[in-house]
Amino acid sequence: MKRLDNKVAIVTGASKGIGAGIAKAFAAEGAAVIVNYARDQAGAERVVREITGKGGRAIAVQGDVAQRSDAQRLVAEAKKAFGRLDVLVNNAGVFSFAPFEQFSEQEFHRQFNTNVLGMFLMIEAALPAFGAEGGSIINIGSEASVTAYPTLSIYVASKSAVNGLTRVLSKEFGPRKIRVNALNPGGTETEGAHAAGVMGAEFKKQIIASTPLGRVGQPEDIARVAVFLGSMMLGGSREKPSSRMAATSKTTQGEHRK
Repeated sequence: MKRLDNKVAIVTGASKGIGAGIAKAFAAEGAAVIVNYARDQAGAERVVREITGKGGRAIAVQGDVAQRSDAQRLVAEAKKAFGRLDVLVNNAGVFSFAPFEQFSEQEFHRQFNTNVLGMFLMIEAALPAFGAEGGSIINIGSEASVTAYPTLSIYVASKSAVNGLTRVLSKEFGPRKIRVNALNPGGTETEGAHAAGVMGAEFKKQIIASTPLGRVGQPEDIARVAVFLGSMMLGGSREKPSSRMAATSKTTQGEHRK
């Protein structure tokens, strides 16, 4: 028996990168997966084809997690297609680099709307869909919230909020058998990381030099931990810092919600 047999999961921002890795890993372990995307329909459909081509179950569903109506529709589509919801992975996120004084109010709201409000709205929508046996919520944070890289002030603040909300909700939802965990990847090699220049030669060398395993993380590293968190009966909040072994969670000019 596979670890996620008969389970249904929503993975936001799953058209590429860490989200795609998690969606494929969940499907390989028996889960039916809602592959969410904001704009990259082709990428999401490619993930779905890879899953179904191996005998798994998945559908692609467009939605902006920062919109309550879209969050509610994602959950409704999961129940319509597969009859239930067991796991929510809040992976969608955006970021950008700039000195603090160059950030605009608009950019602040862009990042917080997706990274924090989007998580809030998805959890809000998912709660009524979890059955009597409970469920699992996995919030993708970032080790940047601990290392506090310069020029990432808004992103670091938003991911600190992700971890704070995770701690509170793990205690609040525990009595309902709903587990809430945060997974905080370090530097990860994704399509978006390359597009944003994060995997440039010098920066990549710095990541490798600070990583005990001596390599940059891959989406599969993060996905294995997500499968564990989604399948096991874990109590309380367990933030998973990367120990600098894993990967970054964000992609393009700042997106992994494609």
